[in-house]
Amino acid sequence: MENLINWLEIPSTDFKKAVSFYKYILRLVIKETELFCAKTGLFPTNGKDLMGRIVQGENYKPSTDGIIAYPNGGNDLQNVLDKVENRNSKIFVPKNINQP
Repeated sequence: MENLINWLEIPSTDFKKAVSFYKYILRLVIKETELFCAKTGLFPTNGKDLMGRIVQGENYKPSTDGIIAYPNGGNDLQNVLDKVENRNSKIFVPKNINQP
């Protein structure tokens, strides 16, 4: 096993808004399609790294009680966090400036 986690699903009630948001903050090309009767935005992958999708469907409900996602911000996560706030979104766990 190369990765402990190999698949990630981000539930959405507003698919277009979610796709636009993640394209913007992560600078990704997200392929929009239908998968298992749900609107799906597939994240790019090389087949070895974490794969995932944004999904809107009957059984997918966004929740603040769900997982916590940590996007890869490269050398400085603040670059991604600034983009999140620019999209009128909320950061629930701020960057701790006391840690590297």
